[in-house]
Amino acid sequence: MPNPLRAMFAAPLIRRIGFHAKRIGGQMDRHFFSSLLSAVVAFVLVAAIAVTLLEPERLTLGGFGTSFYWAITTVIGSGDASYVTSPGGFVVGWVLAFFGVAVVAALTGAVVGFFIDMLLKEGQGMGAAGYRDHIVVCGWNTTARDLIEELHGDEYTTKVVVLHDSERNPAGDAVYFVRGDITSTDDLERTGIREASAAIVFPSDRSNEADMRSILAIMAIEAIAPTVRTVVEANNPGHVDHFRRANADEILVTSRLASRLLARSALYPGLSQMVTDIVSGGEGSELYRVALPDAYLGLSIDDLSARLRGEHRATLLAVTRGGRSMTNPPTDFRLLAGDDAVVVAEGLGELRPLELRHD
Repeated sequence: MPNPLRAMFAAPLIRRIGFHAKRIGGQMDRHFFSSLLSAVVAFVLVAAIAVTLLEPERLTLGGFGTSFYWAITTVIGSGDASYVTSPGGFVVGWVLAFFGVAVVAALTGAVVGFFIDMLLKEGQGMGAAGYRDHIVVCGWNTTARDLIEELHGDEYTTKVVVLHDSERNPAGDAVYFVRGDITSTDDLERTGIREASAAIVFPSDRSNEADMRSILAIMAIEAIAPTVRTVVEANNPGHVDHFRRANADEILVTSRLASRLLARSALYPGLSQMVTDIVSGGEGSELYRVALPDAYLGLSIDDLSARLRGEHRATLLAVTRGGRSMTNPPTDFRLLAGDDAVVVAEGLGELRPLELRHD
């Protein structure tokens, strides 16, 4: 398939239409519609035979083919009225035209009904996202709300899909909403989890039961989309091992993180404000994970830090290699292909963020 055509069919809107068409198609009585189609074809065929017999100059095999074509075009409203000249032919043409009006009205009603049903289902969170390389937010709480605001304020925006069991979209119109259960594979499929770049799981409350549901959600995601990066917020530090056994890629215990940051801030005044500024989007310096140019290969950690600072006004914090971050590499460190860096900068400029895309 040519690339432009492939890109068109990969567009989220087209994929959503395809999802709803498949859903409605599964609810249709196929026997009824096949019988209706057979009746339409038979009616057009009988009309073509009648015109061929009523118009003497059409009484040939080629004339029958032309009559059949004329009957079809008359039904869809583009037939040639001068094709028939006999009174009987006029009657057949009128019947076909009247029948065509009914067919067009029925088709128009079906199309309008389909799009109305689609819009209603989309508004109720019963559709499918149709995105690729997006972020799926499973569950909803105050942390999830802050995360949505942070993603919207980031320099490099990405599509976000929220999966939550509520009647309305809790994240607002800028985020696609799927109503469902975070542990349901069917509902996860509607978020496009197989083609997402990451999934973030939030507990609905601060209870241990909410952690258990988050673990089930991680297991469901790993079962159908093992290549998708999963990040989870945990309530209880004692459940971290359970999340690891469920193959969560990153586990964040917000209470533990907050307590440690508060302790450091008590020892070193102003530390919490600095950390908040670094990890928050908007004005000021921000935290980025970036791909490094090929020209940097072989550099030592000191040379890398100096070039990032001099060429991009970016401060090096760590180098990531094979999924492991090195915040203070040894003196014999040399940058290798595939390494990326974590930096603090006001903007990336010529650098580009690391592309965490679905493969």
